[in-house]
Amino acid sequence: MIHLNEAQQTIDMIAEENLDIRTITMGISLLDCCDTNIDKACEKVYQKITHYAKDLVATANQIEKDLGIPIVNKRISVTPIAHLVAVSGGNPVKYAKALDRAAKAVQVDFIGGFTALVHKGMAPGDEELIQAIPEALQQTERVCSSVNIGSTRAGINLDAVKQMGNIVREAAELTKDNNSLGASKLVIFCNAVEDNPFMAGSFLGAGEADVVLNVGVSGPGVVNSAVRKLSTTAPINEVAECVKKLAFKITRMGQLVGKKASEQLHIPFGIVDISLAPTPAPGDSVARILEAMGLEQVGTHGTVAALALLNDAVKKGGAMAAENVGGLSGAFIPVSEDEGMIAGVESGSLSFDMLTSMTSVCSVGLDMIVVPGDTPAETISAMIADEAAIGMINHKATAVRVIPAIGKTNDEALDFGGLFGYAKPIPIHSKSSADFINRGGHIPAPINSLKN
Repeated sequence: MIHLNEAQQTIDMIAEENLDIRTITMGISLLDCCDTNIDKACEKVYQKITHYAKDLVATANQIEKDLGIPIVNKRISVTPIAHLVAVSGGNPVKYAKALDRAAKAVQVDFIGGFTALVHKGMAPGDEELIQAIPEALQQTERVCSSVNIGSTRAGINLDAVKQMGNIVREAAELTKDNNSLGASKLVIFCNAVEDNPFMAGSFLGAGEADVVLNVGVSGPGVVNSAVRKLSTTAPINEVAECVKKLAFKITRMGQLVGKKASEQLHIPFGIVDISLAPTPAPGDSVARILEAMGLEQVGTHGTVAALALLNDAVKKGGAMAAENVGGLSGAFIPVSEDEGMIAGVESGSLSFDMLTSMTSVCSVGLDMIVVPGDTPAETISAMIADEAAIGMINHKATAVRVIPAIGKTNDEALDFGGLFGYAKPIPIHSKSSADFINRGGHIPAPINSLKN
């Protein structure tokens, strides 16, 4: 039973602390759209998406109105398009344009799934799709792309890692007149999950239903406010308990919205992703939560420990509040989307190396980080390799979304607008990793992958 005081607490959190449903994401399988004729396949893709998602935005808007709970983004994820390219051949950009056309027709914010899974090697369609990513992101507005280059069970495909460094640079260069925006819609994963509702890395995995609805909740501002109300001398386990209780309440809200949307759209409800996803709005920041725990500024010593506590408490609190918890679930640290992270980078407190360390305990990885425009492709590949190694060894999803600031000085910020925020280039190491990356091959799976 929900008591009146609990309802009032939720209302206050929405009104004053930026509590929201960050995304409601419909997953749609496109496996039955495969065709040896690429034009026919693209038409099937468009027809299936617009059929199932035609009421998604209207339903979400009505639930938002009925419950008074903001639903910030309405999104779609689809089967990795490389699977369709394997059957049809042809230019994969045609699929990207079909996805973009469908996304606009049903008025969703983003559509993810221009994806290839190459952690053990390239299959037909993978190479073609990867090469097409920069052009696809340049020629579309709402399409997001991802590539999985490693896993705990498979190891790391270093040939693919090398290739993705070049693809990231090319995506940035093709969109340099628009703040290198193409690179902001491309994520490179290790241990990618099949039910992630968050962009840009969302796609519908092969083990998922034909159509499914997943929800991503948020609420860093709520947690930040609550932690700041605790005594500065409160033991750290009391901080953890506070976060757990809030995560439970936030996740219950996501469960309610997801169930209602599922019933009204007549499709299965999948999971609630219980991630804390920040925005550039003041206070709606994961970095500020860590500072509320007692750090003078994010990036100083103790940052990793504070983030580990936060990530774990969010998972523990949320896991009991939803029928199924999935996706990435934890705390996100996207630099350009978190005003506290932006401040940490600009003051010099938060370094690239500290961000890398933080990814060992947060829910994703090096996210929305602007790097100097002259960063070599091999250096970007080395960043991907480092992040993939953390994920591979620790049995967790890790990812890289870095944006080379093409044509900008290190004092100029890239301003992506909206939830993507802004950031100046962060200093990186000047020593080369080229010889290591150019070896290519495959980094073997770790011994701790042998679980059977």
